Amino acid sequence: MAEVRNPTTGKQPRRVQKLAQFSDNAPQERSQLVQIANTLFNQGDFTGAEENLRKLIKKYPDYPFGHYQLGNVLFRQGKKEDAIKEYEIAIKKNSKYALAYNALGVVFASQQRWDEAASAYQKALAINPNYGDALTNISQAFWEQGKRNEAIASLEKALNIFKSQNLPEKIRQVEQILKDLKAGDDPSVS
Repeated sequence: MAEVRNPTTGKQPRRVQKLAQFSDNAPQERSQLVQIANTLFNQGDFTGAEENLRKLIKKYPDYPFGHYQLGNVLFRQGKKEDAIKEYEIAIKKNSKYALAYNALGVVFASQQRWDEAASAYQKALAINPNYGDALTNISQAFWEQGKRNEAIASLEKALNIFKSQNLPEKIRQVEQILKDLKAGDDPSVS
């Protein structure tokens, strides 16, 4: 993009200088707010993380990640309905936000709202059919709904995805869940 200058003075108009300064600093400032919030979140300072995320959202209301991450913080604080609202805002800002749909499903599952959880996970999987965490999560919703075969099939698909991604901890977890489910489903095992 060509630099805008006053033809008479050769200087940038003041308004353009401020706009250029804002556009250069906006992504950096947003990134710093996210980084601070994530650090606080990881340290367990959910109140501090919430404050920073609210600053971020106030300054950048159309930034879906801010709403998504605020939902995560609120959920960790036990503010489940507020978390749902933030995930829904993130989804409204970006309808292809598979992470937000999965997180929404986790909140519904924590409230034993299995139909809503399954629906949210299915939306995440419609966006990304190879989303291993959503496949793992939907298996629980299926199991709770009495859909045993779908639960096991979902876990087996998640296992294959985690193997292809070389995620040993996820592989171990899913293998253990499958073992437990299959043992619980077999009347000959006591």
